[in-house]
Amino acid sequence: MSTYKLVCPHCKSRMRIRTSEGRHIFLRVAYLQCTTEACGWSVRAEFEMTHELSPSGMPDPAVRLPCAGGELRQAALRAEPAPSSSLSEKRGVRRKGNAASASPAPQLNKA
Repeated sequence: MSTYKLVCPHCKSRMRIRTSEGRHIFLRVAYLQCTTEACGWSVRAEFEMTHELSPSGMPDPAVRLPCAGGELRQAALRAEPAPSSSLSEKRGVRRKGNAASASPAPQLNKA
């Protein structure tokens, strides 16, 4: 699961969502507060869904957003974190088809 990291622009500390309310299926209003007591900055924010990047596998006909153009799709790809080695690769588990790093299977000696 991913969580949106909210940072106070004043003191650079983490912010928390104190409360939020849905205004529309595509719009949520949130009230945020800095977690640093000395700073205490609070703000109202809006989180809005604006464009569909890929279609749903279970579409609801009532849900209609404009499809993102090529420029928005490219921006979304650039915004995604770079893929890192997975936990299984760190533990030495080899993925199928990765012949370069695969070690040969151990041979059993039959006596």
